[in-house]
Amino acid sequence: MTDADVTVPAALPELDPVIHAQARLRVMTTLSTVAEGDRLAFPRLQELLDMTAGNLSTHLRKLEDAGYVGVDKAYRGRTPVSWVTITRRGRLAFEGYHEALRAYLGGRND
Repeated sequence: MTDADVTVPAALPELDPVIHAQARLRVMTTLSTVAEGDRLAFPRLQELLDMTAGNLSTHLRKLEDAGYVGVDKAYRGRTPVSWVTITRRGRLAFEGYHEALRAYLGGRND
């Protein structure tokens, strides 16, 4: 193979740095599978991702600050519960991230 055989895209899109961190990418990937309008309880998300509460909270805060997720705190009886949702903006950002990643991979579907 020669250099002439290698095709390089003219310009690759920038990967969203908010999503690109591994832990936040895992959060967004998980939340993107939840139907629009549905939500996950914080402990369930923590369990699915196998993350500590503190680590998950830190990454959720960054995603929330970007407007990609919403965290609603409520009470179930006297017990506090936090619900996590992906926002419309978050879905669009994740779809854009996915498309940018495809561009890096040359549009491969495998």
